[in-house]
Amino acid sequence: MCLILLAYDNHPDYFLVVAANRDEYYSRPTAGARFWDEAPALLAGKDLEHRGTWLGITRSGRFAALTNFRDPVSYRSNAGSRGMLVRDYLFSSGKSAEYLNNLQGVKGWYNGFNLVLMEGEELWFCSSRAKRPERMGPGIYGISNHLPDTPWPKVVKGKEWMWRVLAGDGAYLAEGLLDLLSDDGPARDEELPRTGVSLEWERLLSPIFIRGETYGTRASTVLLIDRRGRVNFYERSFGANGRRLGKDAVYQFALDKALI
Repeated sequence: MCLILLAYDNHPDYFLVVAANRDEYYSRPTAGARFWDEAPALLAGKDLEHRGTWLGITRSGRFAALTNFRDPVSYRSNAGSRGMLVRDYLFSSGKSAEYLNNLQGVKGWYNGFNLVLMEGEELWFCSSRAKRPERMGPGIYGISNHLPDTPWPKVVKGKEWMWRVLAGDGAYLAEGLLDLLSDDGPARDEELPRTGVSLEWERLLSPIFIRGETYGTRASTVLLIDRRGRVNFYERSFGANGRRLGKDAVYQFALDKALI
């Protein structure tokens, strides 16, 4: 993922609202969101190269999502697949804090990452660039390829847009969030972060929705979990230059228990 927007315990009807874009090379083999044969309670897309995932939820309400931390100088081609961090957590059954504590000793095996986890009513954040995991309080968060709420243009714009969508008609919440995720307006050069990639790449990567010939937004995902434990999951897939691929994947199911 390259952008995750979250509203956690911040809405009268929804305990968790997620709007996220996964940006990746189009050549990387991928399966769209579905319940996995080897883990029937897990709904997620799948990276067919390393068998991990970037975002998923289980029927028990266990949720995880990942973005890469952009630091090309430190990138290692032989590092572990970051998507396994999401998969392994969703396959497990222990507490988020325990999983993250165990992760501290092996973070160096992976290239830079940001990881968001939810189990029960607790939302946690961990980064390869942060000293320790953090339990997140109620609010709206934006995470791109740096630490949470770093004021990159896409994060600032995404959070402001999310505030407006959440304040609007709840019947159109999913549509409003998918519209948000489709915004391909680039940032001005003076607003661009300096992350170690070329100016051409900074421009390409600056919009919420990235359109490129070899790299861009592959999937837009909206996840809504209401306070009665009902889940609505939407995924929209794309090919080169932002071309829509097939129909949206839509899943609706009830969690094992309601959320407060």
